[in-house]
Amino acid sequence: MDQLESRPTWSRQIEFTLAGIGSAVGLGNIWRFPYLCFRSGGGAFLVPYLLMLVVLGIPLLHMELTLGQYTKRGPVHAMAQFCPLFKGVGLASVAISFIMCTYYNVVITWALYYLFSSFQAPLPWQNCNNTWNTPNCTDHATNGTYSSTASQEFFKYKMLEQTGRVEDAGVIRWELCLLLLLAWILIYLCIFKGTKSTGKVVYFTALLPYVILLALLINNVQLPGAMEGITFFIVPEWDKLLSVEVWVNAAAQIFNSIGIGFGFLIAMSSYNAFNNNIIKDTLTISIVNSLTSIMAGFVIFSAFGYMSHLQGVPVPQLAVDGPGLVYIVYPQAFASMPLPQLWAVLFFCMLLFLGIDSEFAMVEVMVTSLVDQSNQQFMKFFKRKELLVLVVCSIAFLLGIPNVMQAGIYVFQLMDHYTAIVSIMFLAFFEVVAICWFYGASRLSENLEEMTGKRPNIFFKVCWQIIDPFLVTVILIFSVIQFKPARYGDYVFPPWAQGIGWVIALASIIWIPLGSIHTLWVLPGSFLQKLKLSVTPYALSEMSKMPYYERGGHDKKPDVYAISTIGLQDKPTNQAS
Repeated sequence: MDQLESRPTWSRQIEFTLAGIGSAVGLGNIWRFPYLCFRSGGGAFLVPYLLMLVVLGIPLLHMELTLGQYTKRGPVHAMAQFCPLFKGVGLASVAISFIMCTYYNVVITWALYYLFSSFQAPLPWQNCNNTWNTPNCTDHATNGTYSSTASQEFFKYKMLEQTGRVEDAGVIRWELCLLLLLAWILIYLCIFKGTKSTGKVVYFTALLPYVILLALLINNVQLPGAMEGITFFIVPEWDKLLSVEVWVNAAAQIFNSIGIGFGFLIAMSSYNAFNNNIIKDTLTISIVNSLTSIMAGFVIFSAFGYMSHLQGVPVPQLAVDGPGLVYIVYPQAFASMPLPQLWAVLFFCMLLFLGIDSEFAMVEVMVTSLVDQSNQQFMKFFKRKELLVLVVCSIAFLLGIPNVMQAGIYVFQLMDHYTAIVSIMFLAFFEVVAICWFYGASRLSENLEEMTGKRPNIFFKVCWQIIDPFLVTVILIFSVIQFKPARYGDYVFPPWAQGIGWVIALASIIWIPLGSIHTLWVLPGSFLQKLKLSVTPYALSEMSKMPYYERGGHDKKPDVYAISTIGLQDKPTNQAS
């Protein structure tokens, strides 16, 4: 109770809202959404996308913010309180966020490399007259199989010095390694003081990207051919709506873009005031996130239309999935724009700020969970939270070094495929089942009423009880059926590398069954009694407060009935504060 009362809160509520927007809006809004949109029928994709925002994104975001704000805990302890059987979901959230932060910061490293390179005239990816270029290099995109553009060769041969396969690890790219260190220093400075430092940083990192995005949009729509790209982006192909894959992609994009299941929204909302208006933050974060994706689509495709006009190459052949969209295709557009250095600097500054917000949110999940778990001896060892943050950032930096070797792009692609695609869907499924079904929409509604004085309307209850568990189940099943081994371009990873990928995936998923086994092990009573207690809210919390002999110590029988009625009769006494 004392620990809850001393828990820091945001200085102003707008700081949490901006932090939530910054963590949800990331690089995926810039490269993933536009790609899915044109591949899935242009403007027709917006129909399932916006529908999934309403029935999936907003309700589940509301659920996670309620969980964090009510329990005043990070994902591990919040899940352990609401549904002890699935406390491993919280551990898995911490694991997946930490794994992701080790390689996601590499994308920020690339942004820094391009940002510093953008101060040259001409831009180093503007022509093929460089030492790293090959005889097959061309200044313009072509339909040739064996040719490559100047921007492709800058990314592959200059920045990455990429090898031909994952087995050829090569050496550490020291330029990238030092930039990775710089990126982690920036992350540390953003979060080392907790909400005090993060709350001030987000005013800059969350708002400035929109100024830059607007400037890029105003510039791009004036370029010749821009309307052709925009038309390709928004004109619907209605027959695409008959494809199940389009609907699943829309749901998955909403899910991953907002950040459901990663734990950082639960962690950050745990620093809210107890009576904060959750629905206002929910609507603001989710709607701004989707509007950013749509706005980024206009920026990207107006540039594609310009490139199509200059080079006579159809827009679909210019679009590249993943990092290539922003590190190969779009930089190529800068080369022939007026004031190319200016627009390159603005664009990569935007990528930097978008990446930093998402990155420090993932690191905060680990830090918050460690602080929640820590006892007096643990914190006495670290003296101050700043030292704990330093240790977490240092470990993540060391684990990220393989991503800045010459074969680092393969490591990056392997980790991203098995973490962001495979692991997160299993984790999200169990989180939704645990909270929506085992804890229940009724209890969640009571928590909201206790905090805000108002119960959620019937729409949220129907989504929590029926629609969202169904949709998440469909996405999980479809993801399993449609699963394809990791690959990078035309390169397919060998079986041993795929095996490492599954080990990476299991590093987060394994905590779900392990958490369930541990819960059933420590709870008192017969197996059926343990099972009943494991889905009783606050069972573990209340059992830890009981004297040792009442928990079954010294061959005494525990008071199973007293524990089993916790979730029905009593509410945690610390919430009123």
